[in-house]
Amino acid sequence: MYYIVYGFLYILSLLPWRVLYWLSDALYGLLYYIIRYRRDVVMNNLLIAFPEKSPKERVRIAKDFYHQFVDSFIEMIKLVFISKEAFQQRHSINAEVLNEYYDQFERVEFVTGHFFSWEFANLGISLESKFPVVVVYMPLASKIFDKIIYKMRAKFGTILVAATDFRNQFQKHTKNKYSLVLVADQNPGNPQNAYWLPFFGKMAPFVKGPEKGAKNNNNAIFYAHFYRVKRGYYKTDIEFVTDDPRSFAEGALTKLLVKKVEDSVKQKPSGYLWSHKRWKFEFDETKYGKFVVK
Repeated sequence: MYYIVYGFLYILSLLPWRVLYWLSDALYGLLYYIIRYRRDVVMNNLLIAFPEKSPKERVRIAKDFYHQFVDSFIEMIKLVFISKEAFQQRHSINAEVLNEYYDQFERVEFVTGHFFSWEFANLGISLESKFPVVVVYMPLASKIFDKIIYKMRAKFGTILVAATDFRNQFQKHTKNKYSLVLVADQNPGNPQNAYWLPFFGKMAPFVKGPEKGAKNNNNAIFYAHFYRVKRGYYKTDIEFVTDDPRSFAEGALTKLLVKKVEDSVKQKPSGYLWSHKRWKFEFDETKYGKFVVK
């Protein structure tokens, strides 16, 4: 069955990009107007983030988001089989910001947010980075598609570590140089084991992992904002943040990184994953007040 699915995707990948985007447009209409996939979540998130915008403006952002959401999955068909040369024509990155530190640092962390297209960013960073890139991923329930997606994500050298066995799998890479990619805006499993911060003016919990790992290993921190330049073309902007994470007070580094995510979203609002329930935990001063980062 794997080879049948793989072969079918290969045939689809031979179609021109513009034809695949026609398919994407049709799926967008189905998802947005008929299925109405998480429409309430998306619109509520946009109301929290951009209360100053008119309803019409927020609907425009929502529609653009759904277009990019569907595009990101359709583009994966191409990315499974894309060559290095073809990919580099569609993705640009200022990798020199990272690579100039290769001789200075043993371990670095990339921290980012849920932007489109993370698949392009993963391949682009791995292709251009001198540091071996380690990415944490969640295995898919379907073994067939999990194998295909794994192969795509690893094609330019990304080291994939399953979130379900992170501690054991990651340990073997800690003896060598590496760049670990993490997201700053991930919801915590336990809101009482999190940093509580305002995100677009509303309190939300954020995972402690990126800050805790950086301090434990004294990792240098880089921030990555990736976004669509035009349909099928993406860019990743890398920014050096700090090489002394232990100098930050408890929660201060997370606060800085969350602010960078928020600023990135404001620059490219439709390129953020608005279907993600970022504010699913309501702030309760009694329960969570002591976890607020000042």
